[in-house]
Amino acid sequence: MKMKYLSTGNEACGEGAVKAGCRFYAGYPITPQNELTAYMSRRMEEEKGVFIQAESELAAVNMVFGASSAGARAMTSSSSPGISLKQEGISYLAGAELPAVIINVMRGGPGLGNISAAQSDYFQATKGGGHGDYRLLVLAPASVQEMFGLTYKAFELADKYRNPVMVLADGILGQMMEPLEFEEGIKPSGIVDKPWAMTGAKGRKAGSVKSLYLGEGVLEKHNDKLQGKYRRAANEEIRFEEYKTADAGIIVVAYGTVSRIARACVDSLRQEGIKAGLIRPITLWPFPSAGISRYAEKKVKFLVVEMSAGQMVEDVRLAVQDDARVFFYGRTGGEVPSQDEIFRKAAKI
Repeated sequence: MKMKYLSTGNEACGEGAVKAGCRFYAGYPITPQNELTAYMSRRMEEEKGVFIQAESELAAVNMVFGASSAGARAMTSSSSPGISLKQEGISYLAGAELPAVIINVMRGGPGLGNISAAQSDYFQATKGGGHGDYRLLVLAPASVQEMFGLTYKAFELADKYRNPVMVLADGILGQMMEPLEFEEGIKPSGIVDKPWAMTGAKGRKAGSVKSLYLGEGVLEKHNDKLQGKYRRAANEEIRFEEYKTADAGIIVVAYGTVSRIARACVDSLRQEGIKAGLIRPITLWPFPSAGISRYAEKKVKFLVVEMSAGQMVEDVRLAVQDDARVFFYGRTGGEVPSQDEIFRKAAKI
């Protein structure tokens, strides 16, 4: 039986985590993701899980480190400045090969910025915000339904690769309300054995969870293992959506909230005789470079639209390998590109 609710994105994200088997949440309040923290405080009690409002973002991510070490499906969430504070802990999670889910409901920056939606944390999420050669799998929802579905999926991917996974949303997606559907009896997916988990060594050989590797060549060997894991993820986990791209002469590339505006703009451009299409990356890392580059071979032009000064545009340029055919339009500081603005830019191109 399908359940249908009217839900905010933040609450849908929380319910996706619960349905995925998350039973440990540690977080700290910050707008515009506070509804998620509040929701988890109620749902963890109902599910006999653990909810902790930590004393800081640093404490929260390190509590997730501990819970994941013990084998729990664990999550933390925040918004842009709070995610910055979590970066050391995220690097430790990656180095120790601990699965965890991190939710970033982005706001404007830099600094404290404002509480409006933005997409200016793309570099931080996809290029490694902390130290060391690590990667996060990064999922970018574009609806309340995907806030649920991609958070649910994030736990499966985290366990599959023993790696942190980030769901990169924005303030609009977190706050907006839309219908949410899921099967009433949905169960966690991708459950794996965790022989490495710290559950007590009585009757078995003691183990350890660590990211400190001393001795000549030991850390390099560990890093080689990590890079092999990232290469496997890059081959197996690319996700993106195409809309009216088959005959397109110009393709808009956008993710998250902006992709919704861009989709409507593509329809308007088509009505004016301009053959436009849309590519929406769903995984920001691994990035769908091949999905873009195959259109580059057809001499298509690309317009990248973001709520930033231009971050994803760099990955599109790498995929196209022809900067003269890649154009950018962005708004910053919590401002949202309008359909008319995108239309005028695309029509001019």
